[in-house]
Amino acid sequence: MVSKLQLALGSYQAAYESALDELDANNIIDRIWELDHTVWKDDPTEIDNRLSWLDIMDRMLPEVERMQQLASTLESEGYTNTLLLGMGGSSLAPEVFAFAFDEPYGIDLDILDSTDPAMIQMYDDVLNLESTLFIVATKSGGTAETLSAFKYYYNRVLEAVGGDEAAAGQHFIGITDPGSKLLDIAETYQFRDVFVNDPNIGGRYSVLSYFGLVPATLVGVDVPELISRAQWMVRNNKLGTEQNNYGAHLGAVLGGLALQGRNKVTLFTSPILANFGDWVEQLIAESTGKDGKGILPVVGELIGTPEVYGDDRLFVYIKTGDDDTYDAPIQRLKEAGHSAVTLLVNGKYDLGGQFFLWEMATAVAGHILGIHPFNQPNVESAKNLARAKIDEYMNTGQLEVLPVAVESDGMHVVGDVGGENAIDALHNFLNQGQPGGYVSIHAYVPMTESIKDVLAHLQVSIRDTTGMATTVGFGPRFLHSTGQLHKGDAGNGLFIQFTADDPVDLAIPDEAGVETSGMSFGTLQEAQALGDRAALLEANRKVIRFHLSNIEENLVTLNDSLY
Repeated sequence: MVSKLQLALGSYQAAYESALDELDANNIIDRIWELDHTVWKDDPTEIDNRLSWLDIMDRMLPEVERMQQLASTLESEGYTNTLLLGMGGSSLAPEVFAFAFDEPYGIDLDILDSTDPAMIQMYDDVLNLESTLFIVATKSGGTAETLSAFKYYYNRVLEAVGGDEAAAGQHFIGITDPGSKLLDIAETYQFRDVFVNDPNIGGRYSVLSYFGLVPATLVGVDVPELISRAQWMVRNNKLGTEQNNYGAHLGAVLGGLALQGRNKVTLFTSPILANFGDWVEQLIAESTGKDGKGILPVVGELIGTPEVYGDDRLFVYIKTGDDDTYDAPIQRLKEAGHSAVTLLVNGKYDLGGQFFLWEMATAVAGHILGIHPFNQPNVESAKNLARAKIDEYMNTGQLEVLPVAVESDGMHVVGDVGGENAIDALHNFLNQGQPGGYVSIHAYVPMTESIKDVLAHLQVSIRDTTGMATTVGFGPRFLHSTGQLHKGDAGNGLFIQFTADDPVDLAIPDEAGVETSGMSFGTLQEAQALGDRAALLEANRKVIRFHLSNIEENLVTLNDSLY
């Protein structure tokens, strides 16, 4: 048995059973495997060409030798590190592999899914560019963050190899879709290799394709074993609901309970699976947050006692058999009447099955909610507004300067909610919370361990004082993950932006291989923050912005004020 699903749904058992009955009555599972787009919508747009995730792992097996040969060649040539340049579906699965499979024989893998210049500088400082491979991963071939990072690092590598363009190109591989701009870039700059993916898979469903498996191979993952676990789950997910089809049952829980208001899915995992929650977060949020509906994933939260949680939570505990980290607190939540799901996994290779399980469960939940789980109509709004900000900058030489409502304690506050100081502004803003609402922290600051720790405590303080589920996302990373839900759901979120001046900034080359630059990474990041703020306001969301002079000190001040 590769995975076990244990349910403790209490008074919501009936909602789950009703959802299962509906799946049976309408033959939903069989119709999904028949690629029937009407499971979700009458219009096949972005459904018919988004279902190859159902069998992609079978078609990846013959490609294992090619991926392994790449890894072997790189190791023989002395490569010690890989830096993946990608966003969202191109970066979150590789991050899981990099964390869970820290093998002694693979090539170390790091992920850059940021435009924060401090994060780019951090990798610049620690990587030996002469022994580093860069993976440029973008489905569309036009992802602004990814291409900006490519141009920057290409120039750095070119400098490191003494201007030899052929040698510089050997430090890059690409993963993309047919016909993308990246294919031309790879040819121009003589990439070592390019993996052209099946285009009929959305980014967040692409983990068992080249986008996930090439980085996994380089890390040292036994990819055939990972695929074997996924194939086991595929066979399970073809069973009828009465035969313990895990995807159908988990999907019925997610969708059925969301219809009853338990739409804040809070994930806790065994430590070795910690980054898996970030992958699930994108999958659920971007798939279900639309048409005024949505399931909000809450990941990375410090677990609380039963009384700090409202009646809108569904807890999911993913644990390996040899770990009991959250056994006791999860048991207390169940005893207090909270609904909980426990998924038992047999070691880290069961991630292969878990990836597929959550893809299927999310697709099933999308059916139950009556939404289209494979598109992301609101993601482009923030991108378009960010592009407009960039165009404005290129034309005028400056970005929009927002009016400051309150200034105190080293913080400049922007927003409609005022007060005598920044602390008042935060409290007044949080007082606008609604029943069933949530708070989302958008941190356009460096994603360092110390800042993550301070934000984790602020997340808990807001949760405990308001009773609202609270999430944390680093910008622009979260725009490719939860950004769709923030603008597409019922609109009961409160959004807190944190920005700060960049102590060091880095120029983005106009083109790879040239020194001229019309914009910096700091400017791009600020344009993205402004664009996302404008998109949220356009969608009638409530937003407050704190510009911090001392990031950690200011965040601690806000956190302490909540007690």
